[in-house]
Amino acid sequence: MDEIDREIILALKSDGRTPFAQIAEKLGLSAGTIRKRFNRMEAEGVLKVVISTNPMLIGYQSMALIGIKADVRHLEEIASQIAQYEEVIYLIICTGTYNLIAEVVCNDNNHLLKFLTEKLYAVPGIRETDTFTYLKVIKEVYTIPPKDVSYTVESANVAV
Repeated sequence: MDEIDREIILALKSDGRTPFAQIAEKLGLSAGTIRKRFNRMEAEGVLKVVISTNPMLIGYQSMALIGIKADVRHLEEIASQIAQYEEVIYLIICTGTYNLIAEVVCNDNNHLLKFLTEKLYAVPGIRETDTFTYLKVIKEVYTIPPKDVSYTVESANVAV
């Protein structure tokens, strides 16, 4: 992935409906070149086109981040089971205080309580959890920061 690929991604992150021709004009390239690069990145799994929604604006009233301490000997199996729950929208295996971090969306706090007690706590191998209920989301970003803010595509000498 080079700086042109990063610029294509950044353009589409700010508005996923930006025409390739508009991106091409900004970068001084052809729309065909942008399309080829986009298709390559999509095929390689670098990017995926999806619709992003705000759960709190479409009826969900409770969101939480859950730190999970689990039996490390069975971590991937535990993660696989947690990932099956529809309430879980994000799940990572990580280092630090917790082995797993899950983000969940629920209809309301009763639904969150039911998820915790009937689903999450029932997973064998979970030793301890901390649940952080969202009160207000201040910042939510789906963009990637520039690698080098002083670098500009216009000054790049890149063969395409």
